[in-house]
Amino acid sequence: MRIVIVYESMFGGTEKVAEAIAEGISVSVPAETVNVDDAPKDLDGVDLLVVGGPTHVHGMSRAATRKSAADQVCHATRSHTGLREWLDALGPVPDGLPVAAFDTRADKPRVLTGAASLGAAKRLRRLGCRVVAPAESFFVGTEPVDAGPRPGELARANAWGAALGAALRRTTV
Repeated sequence: MRIVIVYESMFGGTEKVAEAIAEGISVSVPAETVNVDDAPKDLDGVDLLVVGGPTHVHGMSRAATRKSAADQVCHATRSHTGLREWLDALGPVPDGLPVAAFDTRADKPRVLTGAASLGAAKRLRRLGCRVVAPAESFFVGTEPVDAGPRPGELARANAWGAALGAALRRTTV
């Protein structure tokens, strides 16, 4: 069984969340994390795809928002390509591929921040995928801008991953 978690991460927070999700899934089924820069364009043989990225201006990042984020720090960003661009560049996706989406965002009401996971899930449905879990947000600190996941969020991501893995195992056994 092949579980792939594709993430976009500017400062490392989303990467840490993706790794925590992978650890949770791996309790049931091995999972691999892949930076969107290196993500496969062919998803044949993938049994569950999980995608995640930071929320920028109420949704998935764009080239301009990634540049703006990069300009706020003195170090290189983790991803150079966006989840939006990767999803748009995918070839045919196996019909009904099970998928789930997550994002990282500021800990404020979603009406104020938006959620990149909602747009990702919508694009995946349009590609013919089957969303198997509601889109999930994990909170990151904003002071400093690259503060990383808020306390407790990695444990929550791990639990979300464990629930995904357990559900997948129940449906394939």
